[in-house]
Amino acid sequence: MDEVVLEAFGKINLYLDVLWKREDGYHEIRSIMQSIDLKDTIKIRETNSNMKIDCTHPQVPLDSSNLVYKAWEKMKEISGIDKEVNITIHKRIPVAAGLAGGSADAAAVIKGLNILWDLNLKEEDLMKIGIKIGADVPFCIKGGTCLAEGIGEKLTSIEPFKGKLLLIATPNIPISTEKAYKNLPLDKIHVHPDIDRFIKGIKDKDFKFVAENMINVMEYSELDELKIIPSIKEEMIRFGALGSIMSGSGPTVFGLFEDEKLMMKCKKSLERKIENVFFSRTI
Repeated sequence: MDEVVLEAFGKINLYLDVLWKREDGYHEIRSIMQSIDLKDTIKIRETNSNMKIDCTHPQVPLDSSNLVYKAWEKMKEISGIDKEVNITIHKRIPVAAGLAGGSADAAAVIKGLNILWDLNLKEEDLMKIGIKIGADVPFCIKGGTCLAEGIGEKLTSIEPFKGKLLLIATPNIPISTEKAYKNLPLDKIHVHPDIDRFIKGIKDKDFKFVAENMINVMEYSELDELKIIPSIKEEMIRFGALGSIMSGSGPTVFGLFEDEKLMMKCKKSLERKIENVFFSRTI
């Protein structure tokens, strides 16, 4: 085998609480991470020439700053295999949008090279490699519905939250995760939400409770680019979303719907002012 093709699924945060800033610069979080069916496609092919990245999206870097490059480097280091590859990214997940697109692509490369190079590493081993590349990479390797703690690397699978309709709106404002966290006034967040009650809602399959109690404290970030978020959330609720929050560090906002017709009406309304609006489902 000299080529593998994998799907790289995006991620939303149904719940995100930021607890404190650590000495290493990362933030301690508690989050419910959820895979969605919005996906990139990653093709990895062995080559005799130099390592090369191709991508269908003009904003994706094609050099060593790309997380897929870092994933390839780390897999070479771990395995001792020094092989060049061509990586092609067919991009559908919006860039710098809070949907873990870069992390999902890196996770796919880690999994793909494990197959291509016959390494037979277990998922747990792949996740340990992933955390060295980015905080969301371990989840993108594992997928599903998980409680994430630490900086996102401590993952506990919980009751699946599959098949739920969501409307995703991504303003054309790339957000730096680092800047969003830097502008988060942790001293002003006095009450932290009850994640155990939220997890119980998922386990009880209480969709209405989960939708109405979603929360993302990153919405408190004082980053100017995030000032558009409340108006998008309000519009989704007005059109029938049971709940709506920002995903990750933004600027993507998603709403959970029960009624597909209402969701379609909301999509048409939002498309008048936001370029990237699309349907998705949890997986």
